[in-house]
Amino acid sequence: MAAAGAEAAAAAAEEEAEEEAAGGKRRLPLPDPESGGDSEDEGDSDSSGDGEDEEKENEAEIQRLEEQLSINAFDYNCHLDLIKLLRQEGELVKLRRARQKMSELFPLTEEIWLDWLKDEIKMASEISEREKVYELFERAVKDYICPEIWLEYAQYSIGGIGQEGGIEKVRSIFERALTAVGLHVTKGTALWEAYREFENAILETAQPAPGSVPSPEQQQMLCSQLERIHTLFRRQLGIPLLDMEASYAEYEEWSEEPIPETIIKNYKKALQQLEKCKPYEEALLGAETPKLAEYQAYIDFEMKAGDPARIQLIYERALAENCLVPDLWARYNQYLDRQLRVKELVLSAHDRAVRNCPWTVGLWIRYLLAMERHGVDHCIISEIFEKALNAGFIQATDYVEIWQAYLDYLRRRVDFTQDSSKELEELRSAFARAVEYLKQEVEERFSESGDPSCTIMQNWARVEARLCNNMQKARELWDNIMTKGNAKYANMWLEYYNLERAHGDTQHCRKALHRAVQCTSDYPEHVCEVLLTLERIEGTLEDWDAAVQKTENRLARVNEQRAKVAEKEAALAKQEEEKAEQRKQARAEKKASKKAKKNRIGDKRKADDDDEEPEVKLKELFESCGEVEQIRPVFSNKGTFRGYCYVEFKDEKSALQALGLDRKVVEGRPMFVSPCVDKNKNPDFKVFRYSTTLEKHKLFISGLPFSCTKEELEDVCKAHGNVKDIRLVTNRAGKPKGLAYVEYENEAQASQAVLKMDGLTIKEHVIKVAISNPPLRKLPDKPEAGRASQFAVPRQIYGARGKGRTQLSMMPRALQRQSNPVAKAENGMVQNSPATSSEPAEEPKKMSNADFAKMLLNK
Repeated sequence: MAAAGAEAAAAAAEEEAEEEAAGGKRRLPLPDPESGGDSEDEGDSDSSGDGEDEEKENEAEIQRLEEQLSINAFDYNCHLDLIKLLRQEGELVKLRRARQKMSELFPLTEEIWLDWLKDEIKMASEISEREKVYELFERAVKDYICPEIWLEYAQYSIGGIGQEGGIEKVRSIFERALTAVGLHVTKGTALWEAYREFENAILETAQPAPGSVPSPEQQQMLCSQLERIHTLFRRQLGIPLLDMEASYAEYEEWSEEPIPETIIKNYKKALQQLEKCKPYEEALLGAETPKLAEYQAYIDFEMKAGDPARIQLIYERALAENCLVPDLWARYNQYLDRQLRVKELVLSAHDRAVRNCPWTVGLWIRYLLAMERHGVDHCIISEIFEKALNAGFIQATDYVEIWQAYLDYLRRRVDFTQDSSKELEELRSAFARAVEYLKQEVEERFSESGDPSCTIMQNWARVEARLCNNMQKARELWDNIMTKGNAKYANMWLEYYNLERAHGDTQHCRKALHRAVQCTSDYPEHVCEVLLTLERIEGTLEDWDAAVQKTENRLARVNEQRAKVAEKEAALAKQEEEKAEQRKQARAEKKASKKAKKNRIGDKRKADDDDEEPEVKLKELFESCGEVEQIRPVFSNKGTFRGYCYVEFKDEKSALQALGLDRKVVEGRPMFVSPCVDKNKNPDFKVFRYSTTLEKHKLFISGLPFSCTKEELEDVCKAHGNVKDIRLVTNRAGKPKGLAYVEYENEAQASQAVLKMDGLTIKEHVIKVAISNPPLRKLPDKPEAGRASQFAVPRQIYGARGKGRTQLSMMPRALQRQSNPVAKAENGMVQNSPATSSEPAEEPKKMSNADFAKMLLNK
């Protein structure tokens, strides 16, 4: 039986090898299932059907995820789900391919890399396979600075110590690991200890056999090995690391010689530095993700200390936990660009930044500048630029910025002392491509080019005029700019005029200004003034007469148009006043009819027998939050409930809990709950609880059908990321407005959702999706301090509360006019009124009843 089993296993192994050679499946080694005793066969037969069903479901899910990634390769969560399923199924070939594709698009996290490395280590048996694992480790340590990956790398390299140069290779990896993460306050110690253990193992193998006398070569090797271990201890003790005291005690025990004073001095200095770092490490340990504030405080501390290695390490630690924060990458890259300026380090950081946050155009621009700064080959820079165009920016203006940065780079490559060159032709073709790209690709996606002022074409015209002395091409470009809706703006014509003035001739300047006078609609007076100034300095009498006639005719037409517009606005205002008067009259009639009906009823607060008092309904609702002290509904003068009330609880805790009932649906309408605050004492208090600023992880969706529910919208949105919250916007009656806010976990998921959902059709309604950025609320203008309004009335006239709606002013209108009207001189200049003079104003003369009667009769 044993022989038969061995033969079967050998045959199975041969078949598996043949399948692999033929492109078949190769599976990861999985742990053996636990024995099932006597009922093992029965259990296998019972569970085989379930296993086959689960395998089929997994295969279908794998196929679905692969299809989804073929549509959108930047779906991060889809990559994770596919890798998880393939690892569960043990599909090594597909798993490698999936991990490879994801690593090409995104830097992988520490967990993903460790899983990948451990799987490959299990399968690596031959030297060639070990070399592939080494290459994989090299890729892993470049994504993020992770102590665990470096430690795993060093320990794995020890397994190849028997190969030629194996010891030196292990030492090289350990030294690189110490350079990268040896300063890590909390995790650096493990790496130092692993390095010392390795060197101690080498020392043990170098010891001579007991009773034998070591040769001079062995004695020299022993001394050099001891010196290596001494050096490692001394290097470690000079770095602030946790458990430094234990390392110092271990060194004292290990060393046969007393520790030198310089080493003790460095050790005490490191201890002092460790005490300064401990508060920041403790803050990180106790903080919740993302810990941005704590990391920023730590970075500021290290920046003041000024050690570049420690600054780099704390930035890398912060980025490992906040890899999707563009501002953090921008600050790190700015530090590397301005301070360290090491080519490999700078370019690696920029590359990782754009791979983590590809939607941020500023990171791509800094990357292009860094490559140009460090002399990277032109082909590589162009390749990175093409990747930036495919990164999926969320605004049309982002594409204008990246094109402008690339065009600036190409312009700096051109030697304009030559009449023609390959670089100049490439610059011109790039300008033409940029204009066409914004017109087709960007405008098709965003319904706008992102460059309404044609800044790229303006820069192209400036390059042609100033650097290439090609005014004919510059004029063609400006003619194209003006045909794109810019001819009505005075500033665009003046830009063109200034270019002609600097590099053209007077004839074309005059021609441009004449066209400007004819086309400008925003500030025609300014253009007319520039034309007259030109003719006054350089023109002939005929030119001057033509300019004066043209400007007068144009300004006359402009004034006529403005008068018509003003007349039309006055007519509209009059219509609005008439409509307002009609509404006022209708309200008065309605009020009178209701008053008559009320008198017929005879009871001010009579209600139908079926209606329940609002106090009873509200008490049942709010008693779930705590003991209610009092509920005071608000009634109108007619006795009808106005729809709001004041609820007083016995304790503050219950009131805070009741705020959670805000927007709870009651009898089909949302109920709004807010704290009762005196607005006079707290004028800045706002009840609105949602953000009114830009939120890149939140989407604003419009055009939804009114019948769309929260669950239906969530089913659509969760396909593009993890949805944290969905809020359907309703009016005060609880009816939907066709708007919604969807909150994702991060900016990357939100940007992907915008790309896929904008223009989607839901129940025959085409929706619009954008990043949430509510417009600023228009606040009523407040009068400046120290200036009274023209119609302001002193507060003392009406008392402390001012004039109420039902109060009538018994003062004659003649006395309500300003006592000191503004005097106007004959030339139209305003003269000082007595109220503003330095002399004190005279007291008004007291008037009797007879004086009042006489004044009214005279009117």
